[in-house]
Amino acid sequence: MKTVAGTTVQGADVAQLHLGRASMDAVRTTVWLLVLITISRIHQHFSFLAPFRPALVLAGLAVFAALANRHALRADHLWKTRPPQFIAGLAIMACISAVFGISLGGAATFILFEYSKVLVLAFLLILAIRNARDLLLFVWGFVIAAGLLSYLSIFVFRMSRPTSDGLTRIMSGYTFDANDIGVVVLIGMALALLTFQASGKTGRLVSTIIIVGIGVTLAKTGSRGAFLGLIATALAILFLVRSLDITKRIGAIVVPAVALLITAPAGYWDQMETMLHPKEDYNWNSQTGRKKLMERGMSYLREYPLTGIGIENFPRAEGTTSDRATSWTSSQPGIKWSAPHNSFLQAAAEMGIPGITLFVCLVLSAIVTPIAMRKRIPRHWATGDPEQRFLYLATNYLPVAGVAFAASGFFVSFAYSDPVYILGAFSAGLTTCVSDRVARENRVSGAEQAPTRVQVDRGPEWRSRRFRVGLSH
Repeated sequence: MKTVAGTTVQGADVAQLHLGRASMDAVRTTVWLLVLITISRIHQHFSFLAPFRPALVLAGLAVFAALANRHALRADHLWKTRPPQFIAGLAIMACISAVFGISLGGAATFILFEYSKVLVLAFLLILAIRNARDLLLFVWGFVIAAGLLSYLSIFVFRMSRPTSDGLTRIMSGYTFDANDIGVVVLIGMALALLTFQASGKTGRLVSTIIIVGIGVTLAKTGSRGAFLGLIATALAILFLVRSLDITKRIGAIVVPAVALLITAPAGYWDQMETMLHPKEDYNWNSQTGRKKLMERGMSYLREYPLTGIGIENFPRAEGTTSDRATSWTSSQPGIKWSAPHNSFLQAAAEMGIPGITLFVCLVLSAIVTPIAMRKRIPRHWATGDPEQRFLYLATNYLPVAGVAFAASGFFVSFAYSDPVYILGAFSAGLTTCVSDRVARENRVSGAEQAPTRVQVDRGPEWRSRRFRVGLSH
């Protein structure tokens, strides 16, 4: 027997968490909305909101709410997990690369007005995830955002007219291009599988609709990188998910695949087939293709191995210091300031060997850390109470989301974009939630063997009005 919040209960009944609704205070509300608009870009659909800078305003409100309600944060575990350390390391390397790169002004401007918002959101998420309910809340935020982005892709974004190769695809998704959209919705698909298994009938219906919409969206992007990402995600579902039998895992793959197959636009499969003949593709032969970009990116790394050319300076190097730029004459066409179109190349060229090392560690932490947590989880959690089941499910699907980014992020410039930092925050939050639950169960087990009464520690989750303790009669 022990005392919890003034109530005497049996040890076996302690910590029976019913996920239910999360406590939506000012901190969690603003951070949730920030995740929603950052991932979906839904605010850009309403042009009248542009002068109000909703993303910037929400970020400011979230920081203010966090400072004004520090008791609502979980700061004690901030540096006890790896992802925050990798994110902080990347922030430091970004500043160092700006100083020693090719353009301090361009890099500093990007850090102040773009990268800082990514970092703020990542750390706010880590601090705001106090328990399993909060983690589920923010996972739902990403899933709904992916659903909104799919809605925009299907019903709002314009499709391009067929090109010479007959391909029809999304022309522009506001600040996302078709390849970017593919990365975001693939991550959303993996997380939607998590919300499907962790929810009741309504949540399952919403998750299913979003998964189908994501399949349609992948078709409309016409993105070869997203198609390869879908294959990698499917393999991750088959080999990393243990919460479903093999038949249901195949079913989870078939649903978006069938949606893609049915809705694939003109020229889609011809475009995918070009991957079988890489040397005939412009990415192999063109000076602005991915092969030449990779070669020039590696030359920047060789020239600036410790600091890189500076965060967001890859396009500047392409247009000013590259071999193409220095040999250019006025009789030639203009030089394109190309983005690296590869998140890993971007981190390596712009932040040097330390930067790419930290970035790879951040990506791997989204995959490896949840798998490591699964090994700590007792087997009975798979069929235990709601908190146990959700944490077990999260260790299955967060690695799938990490694989989705790692594969599709190889074809976009997302080294400083929100998705991978959000996944890092989820990974850190999962580690904390699992560690807390294991520690609580260990304390309960120890107390049951001791004849004395023990006062259980009261973390933030014990103070929640929606927390339920199973009483013994």
